[in-house]
Amino acid sequence: MIFGVAYLMFTHKSAPHSVSQGQAEGIKVNTEVEGISDSSGRFKRFWRKPPRLPPQLPPDEKGSIDNHELQKLNTGSKWVDRQQRVKKAFIHAWSGYKMYAMGYDELMPLSQRGVDGLGGLGATVVDALDTALIMGAEEVVSEAGLWIEAHLSDRISKKGQVNLFETTIRVLGGLLSAYHLSGGEQGTNLTHKGPKPTVYLETARNLADRLLLAFTSSPTSIPFSDVVLHDSSAHRAPDGLSSTAEVSTVQLEFNYLSTVSGDPRYSIEAMKVLEHIKDLPKVEGLVPIYISPDSGEFSGENIRLGSRGDSYYEYLIKVWLQQGRNRDGNFTYLYDMYEEAMRGVRHLLVQKSIPNGLVFVGELPYGPKGSFSPKMDHLVHGAFSRFSVKPLFSGRIGPRSVFCPGTLALGATKGLTKEKAMKKNLLKFEDLENLKLAEDLAKTCFEMYSVTSTGLAPEIAYFHTEEYSEHGLDGGNKNSKFVNDIIIKHADRHNLLRPETVESLFILYRITEDPKYQEWGWQIFEAFEKHTKVDSGGYSSLEDVTVLPPHRRDKMETFFLGETLKYFYLLFGDRSIIPLDKYVFNTEAHPLPIKGS
Repeated sequence: MIFGVAYLMFTHKSAPHSVSQGQAEGIKVNTEVEGISDSSGRFKRFWRKPPRLPPQLPPDEKGSIDNHELQKLNTGSKWVDRQQRVKKAFIHAWSGYKMYAMGYDELMPLSQRGVDGLGGLGATVVDALDTALIMGAEEVVSEAGLWIEAHLSDRISKKGQVNLFETTIRVLGGLLSAYHLSGGEQGTNLTHKGPKPTVYLETARNLADRLLLAFTSSPTSIPFSDVVLHDSSAHRAPDGLSSTAEVSTVQLEFNYLSTVSGDPRYSIEAMKVLEHIKDLPKVEGLVPIYISPDSGEFSGENIRLGSRGDSYYEYLIKVWLQQGRNRDGNFTYLYDMYEEAMRGVRHLLVQKSIPNGLVFVGELPYGPKGSFSPKMDHLVHGAFSRFSVKPLFSGRIGPRSVFCPGTLALGATKGLTKEKAMKKNLLKFEDLENLKLAEDLAKTCFEMYSVTSTGLAPEIAYFHTEEYSEHGLDGGNKNSKFVNDIIIKHADRHNLLRPETVESLFILYRITEDPKYQEWGWQIFEAFEKHTKVDSGGYSSLEDVTVLPPHRRDKMETFFLGETLKYFYLLFGDRSIIPLDKYVFNTEAHPLPIKGS
């Protein structure tokens, strides 16, 4: 009988199996001998367990499962590695700041010293803290947190004049985000390093109590622009006007502070601004960039999505989201104002370049009856004074205008993925229009990087249109399809390490789940690494992105650590980290939780 069994084993032929290379590599063939156990063991040498073979697949599916899974694993590993490259860049930026400028607002990486340009509150420390928390950079969390605990409250009581807007978005926003992310209010405890969360909250209240004077000192609901910390006084800007964007871009921070402190004063004062603006006359929902704290009225007719106008529109949708996305509640007017404004953007400000049709958002420097300006900027602050009146259609776009794609996408799906929002029938036709515009504008923002010799965007770009063109002012990359669409003037060729394009790529990747936004982001990150990294520590701004090698500027802005590198890290990482349906990012990239989330 035994010989009969052996004979069958040798003569039996299994049905042929087709095994793909990927499957074959994944099979572990067990060649352990399993003979009939007898005292001599003479049959064990040819009684072997046959290899396990995978299930049969139809011919058109053979190998697809394993290859797909292998591709997913390889792709995931690639982005984990790239995310760690961003974390390494953050550590390098922080190390330069810590070594040469600790406690100053900003690092000058070339001269290896610090400078105070934002009131002397150690802005880089606070701006970078929640980035370190998100990245799990515990040593940085400890260093930054302990500095805040030891020094910041004392500085708040002794320092002089600060800008309400800049101090709110960078310092107050950074403290409140750190409070939540370190476990305050039962928030997300991302690290065990640093002081107790209450340290951040108490410091935030100390600062906010002084900033409130900008609101309470004004004769209207529009706050003054500046506060003197040491003598608790508030003042108008030199021309008496406040920036529309600045007065309407403090509400996320003051609202959250009221929530976690139990003191409603902060939210009440800040929300008075938006309630007041609600009743002012507008141009299809669009507003001028200046407003008077004395009269409470807009000043001038200049309408743009660049500096002094930009984040007004951003906070309309974000404050509504923060309050729980309730379409029937007390904050519905914010959503209505946002929708009206985006219709105005599509009607009055959106055009296409020639010859290749890049979609861009321009400006109306003289109101709706004046000429259109095809100019788009990252942050037009200080640059608009260089803009001269032209009889022809002219324009520009730049870093701060490129926040717009992210805001449009966020407003369309309310932070959900497009797929989930469509399954829930949450997208109106207008939402789909805004999402399409967001994707078109993101393409334009990316091409502003690709068109230059360095792969980094200028501060301001103009667009070639039927009415406006200038020759000999391209970005230097002759291989770019859009080299003749984008015009970069000599005065506008600098790059300040700005985050706005990366922010839009991050939001669009989260919402559309299209990996091209990650790939675009990686190209931009590599350009930053190649051209702005300083060996001794930190990263520098650039004078001219159109030439190689680019000349460097001796400045590392706080937002490089607080925003740019944070958005890169999140763009390359797991979509469940700081999800957009549970958090809103303030305009300085400090995440704050949505009510009820």
